[in-house]
Amino acid sequence: MTVTDLISTTTPPLRPSDSVEYGLGLMMELRVRHLPVVSADNQLVGLLSEEMLLDAESPASLIQTLLGATPIAILAGTHVFDVTKVMTDHDLTVVPVLDDSGAFKGIVRRHDLFERFARMLATQESGAIVALEVAQRDLSLSQIIYLIEQNDTKVLSLSTESRDDTVGVTIKLNVRDATRIRHILEHNGYRVVAAFGEEEDAEDLLDRVQEFMRYLEA
Repeated sequence: MTVTDLISTTTPPLRPSDSVEYGLGLMMELRVRHLPVVSADNQLVGLLSEEMLLDAESPASLIQTLLGATPIAILAGTHVFDVTKVMTDHDLTVVPVLDDSGAFKGIVRRHDLFERFARMLATQESGAIVALEVAQRDLSLSQIIYLIEQNDTKVLSLSTESRDDTVGVTIKLNVRDATRIRHILEHNGYRVVAAFGEEEDAEDLLDRVQEFMRYLEA
């Protein structure tokens, strides 16, 4: 699952001869905080942030005066998970993409990557959500899925998040009411920290959301 179909080739990069003022205007227009700098022969020569442009001596300064270290970039065949790690580690809103020869190919925008993950997690599909907390040593995703699907319910998506010696597990179901699945999981020793069903009334749903937020902030 690579980022090949997420590459934007229409987003214009900055050129070394562009002014800082132009760069800031382009970032504002595109609603990003980073843009690649590409030379006339289509080589990536920089990756500038909004902060770097704002710290420039003058709005009339040229982009080429701000270039420094080798810019961060990925190859077109990079897996979406690896791209996400690069963006998160460096707090980027875009990441430049190079082809196998090292030439600039385009960018991947954080917004587009977020939408891809939203589809992967079935966020747009109807269904209830159950969140568990499981000790690292006791984690068995196959067992969790088995318990759910043995009770006439399908798992649409499942994601995990490590927290010290525990793992948070969030499950999207193909049913609108999570009550029965919650009881089954609790009966089998799992700690359910939150469950959201589409058929709950607004007050009950708000209570459950607040309960879950308190858990995350603890």
